[in-house]
Parts: sequence; structure tokens; C-alpha cells
Amino acid sequence: MKWNRQVPSGMPSHRYRSHYDRVPTPPDDGIGRQWPSNRLTEAPLWAPVDLRDGNQALPEPMDTARKRLMFEQLVRMGYKEIECGYPASSQAEFDFTRDLVTFDLVPDDVTVVAFTAARPDLIDRTFESVRGLANVVLHVYVPTAPMWRSMVLGQDRKELLAHILKSVEYVARIGDTIPGMRYQFAPEVFNLTEPDFVLEICNSITEVWDASPDRPVSHNFPTTVETATPNVFADQIEYMHRHLDRRESVILSVHTHNDRGTGVASSELAMLAGAQRVEGCLFGNGERTGNVDLVTLGLNLHSQGIDPMIDFSDLDAVRRTAEHCNRIDVHPRHPYVGDLVFTAFSGTHQDAIKKGFTKHNATAKAAGVEPVQQPWEMPYLPIDPADIGRDYEAIIRVNSQSGKGGVAYLLQTGYGLDLPRALQIDFARRVQHTTDDGGGEVNAEELWKLLTAEYAHHGALDKWSLEHLGNGDHLTVRATLGDVQVNGEASASGPVEALTLILADHGCPVEVLAMSLQSVAEGAGGQAITFAQCRMNGKTQWGMGIESSVTASALRAVLAAATLD
Repeated sequence: MKWNRQVPSGMPSHRYRSHYDRVPTPPDDGIGRQWPSNRLTEAPLWAPVDLRDGNQALPEPMDTARKRLMFEQLVRMGYKEIECGYPASSQAEFDFTRDLVTFDLVPDDVTVVAFTAARPDLIDRTFESVRGLANVVLHVYVPTAPMWRSMVLGQDRKELLAHILKSVEYVARIGDTIPGMRYQFAPEVFNLTEPDFVLEICNSITEVWDASPDRPVSHNFPTTVETATPNVFADQIEYMHRHLDRRESVILSVHTHNDRGTGVASSELAMLAGAQRVEGCLFGNGERTGNVDLVTLGLNLHSQGIDPMIDFSDLDAVRRTAEHCNRIDVHPRHPYVGDLVFTAFSGTHQDAIKKGFTKHNATAKAAGVEPVQQPWEMPYLPIDPADIGRDYEAIIRVNSQSGKGGVAYLLQTGYGLDLPRALQIDFARRVQHTTDDGGGEVNAEELWKLLTAEYAHHGALDKWSLEHLGNGDHLTVRATLGDVQVNGEASASGPVEALTLILADHGCPVEVLAMSLQSVAEGAGGQAITFAQCRMNGKTQWGMGIESSVTASALRAVLAAATLD
């Protein structure tokens, strides 16, 4: 392809194997893929693992106070199945789980998930930690992929299956005596494990744990290290969805990581393929590049008109909790919650958003509803920032990339000004020149100062008087126009026309082409403001007048346009 001039990079890509060369793809069962034509219609069961998988990935793991703060935040948001940690891994983890019992921190409708490796001593310790909790899921995991079997466990498939079954039988002997106890199994590195082996393991466990609709078993399938495009994971999940025994008694769960940057896509496609439960962390915290981001997944549903069943209405408060507990800041471009994700710097984006808000508010008014109740259709903004507790102050910000729409929007929201379109264009060029020189961003207050510096009348309007006549007005004025002292009087159909006659007598012929009168918001003193577009010596320019009197503001606007030569 002659149009592609890229050349070999020299990167040692030959050292790596494709996912397809590492694990068999799910066998064709003659039905074919169904998930591409499916649609998401409801939220899955969310299962945050911030207190376990997220916590173990922190440079400085949470102390008990931070873990409690995170747990309470998850409860407030509406999560009903929360992994509390790995109680058998350390005394701190054990003590926190006991605190949930001692201080009665778990609501009746919340299930606690306790994570453990498949070893009798660890299983015993985990059961001890959750004693007294009403609703518990014991989560047992074992690595099953060939690389882990050979390098880590030193077992073949037969030996590993025997080990797993021995462990889950041990779990059942203890757990079946505890009311409210359910079980979960995770074949770690599911995505790199042979599909037939995973199916053999899971169906055997379903039998041992005697899964039923009233007491379902969860099988949790992780992309422990993401190695393929999301469609591959969807194929793997659909295969399990179709072939798991006692399917009505099994909760098919997924746990995706973000090594390839596609954790969200993998989870969404897995839900299309049959996943009913999703594990992840707030804002995607986790090992390496992180677990899947539950906030993004939930708000993606919200943006499609599907209730996420989780309350994100004060998302900045959730972010503050996560940043405090994790000691990791959320990126300013992070979906939905980042400081800049609802911000437009581009001029074309700003103009579209400004027009979109005008249409949105007008449509809401015509329908007799508040704007926050009006269906959301807005250029460049996938959801209404108000849904997650944001205001509109930071939506449009101005820098050297901005255009007239952004400038006009900030002045409108900050000062109530609606600049005439021609003035928007003229002022935007001046703003861009300023930001190009300074290299930074300007806010509404700085724009106001620049607007007045560029267009306002900075001379004196020492004296003026207006006498209303039967056929017009008689104006007397004394003012400063640059270096010219204007002192005169004239009669005309109105005060502005009279002023142009006086200016002409002083050698300053001015033609007023257009005028716009409005009031200024509180930020500038609640005064009247007039914008005047004038032609002088063949050149068109704008002037701006600010006064408590409407007439005086109009006079100053014309004087400003005449001065700005």
C-alpha cells in the first residue's frame, strides 16, 4: 500500500505469541455467536473488590480506618455484594473483617465476600473471620492456566482438578452448616485456560456445592492478565454461558483487568455474552494497569437510559473517598469523574455546546419542565454533568484553542452577557492573541477585564443632559474622545444620533450600524451595558459603554467605538 509509509520499528515483537497460539478457542457448537446482536437492558450484580484486589495493588495498603471508610462509601452508593478482603492473608485483613461484625457495619441487604486460596488452613481462617455475618460468600480461587500449572503449581490437569475438588469439598463440609453461606469459585487466568478444562472444573464444583436457584453458586471468570481483544473474551464467556451445568443455579461472574486498556470493553461484551455479575474497582484501581472501572461501566449504562442501580449523584465525593483511601489521584481525563472530562477548549466544540444548552433550555421551558428533567441531547456531552453532582462552571474553558462560542459562553454564564455574534468573532480573535502570548487559560473574570480593556470608553463623560422635544431629543454633552475634547449640543431623533452630529462637528464622523442594550450581572455592579458597532473612516469597530443610565451607556459605547481607531 503506497499510501502507508511506515517501516519496521525494530521492536522485538517476534518474542511474543498471539493469544490464539497460547490457548484453544472455544469449540464451535454449531450455534454461532449470539452476543454481537444482543443488547444490554439491565445492570448486572456489581461486586466491588476495592478492599481486596484493589487494596493489594496499593503501594501503601489501606489501614483499618481507610478500609472502613471505603466500605461505608460502597454501601452508601448501593452496592449489595462487597468483597471485604483476604482475611487469611494478614492480621490486619482478619481484624477488619471482624470489625464488620463487632461494629455491626453490614446492612441486612448487603452480602460480604471473603476471598481465600484453596488451602485448608486458609479456608479455616476465613470462616473464622466471617463468623457472625448474616450473608456471606466464600470466594475460593485457584490458578488454572497451563503456564501457572507448570511454572507455579507443578501439577498437570488431573492433579490440579483433584486438588480443587478436595478443597471445595472441604469448604462445603464447613459452610453447609452455616446459615446464609454461599460459595464462589474463580479459575484464575481463566482467559488463558483451555475452555474444556474450565468447564470440567466448574461443572464438578457446581455438583459438589449442590447449586440450586435458592442457593446459587458463583463462577467468576477473570482476565487475570488481559491478552486478547475483547471479542475473544466474549466468545469464551458465551461458551461457558451455554455449557455450564445447572445454569439457572449458577451466577456467571467476570473480573476483567486492563492490561491492554480494554477492561471496560471486555466486561461490556461479556455482559452481552451472558455475564450476570461484574467485579471491579472504583475508578479502575488494581494490579498493573488496574481492574475494570465500575464507575465507568455503571455510567455507561446510565448514558444509554439503563439504571445502573448504583447512586453516582455525588461522584466528586466518591472520588475524594477513593483518592484518600487509595492515596492515588484520579486522572483529570478519567471518564465521567475527571476534572476536565466535561470541559471543552476547542472553539467548534464550545460553539456547539453553547447552542445545545440554548436549545435544551428552550425545549424544557416549552415542555413546562425544569432543564434537569428534560431528556438529554447535547453535542459532545454524553451525560448531563448535573446527574453526578457537577455544575456547569467548568464545561467551557478558554485557551488558545478556543473560539467565539467558548468566549461567549463564559461571559454569558459569568456575567449574563449575550455578545452580538459579530462582536463574538472580533473579541475571540483578541482573546486568542492574548492566550497565544501568555500560553495559558483565561477564566470569565479575565475575559471581562479584557473585554472592557479592548472595547470600553476609557475617556471622560463629564457632563450630559437630554431634553425631550416634541419631534426628538436635544443633547448637550461634554466628553473626552482620546485627545479630542468634545463639547457641544445637537438635536436629532434620539440621543445617539445627536451625539454623532456633535462628533461630526469635531471632525469625528461616526456611523452607528448596530446597537445592543442589556444589563450586566452582579459581577460588574448591576449596570446597563451597550455594545455599539460603528463605522468610522471606512473602518468598522465595536465600542462598549457601562453606566447606571441606559442613555449614558449608549453614549459611552459610541464614544468608545470612535476612540478605538
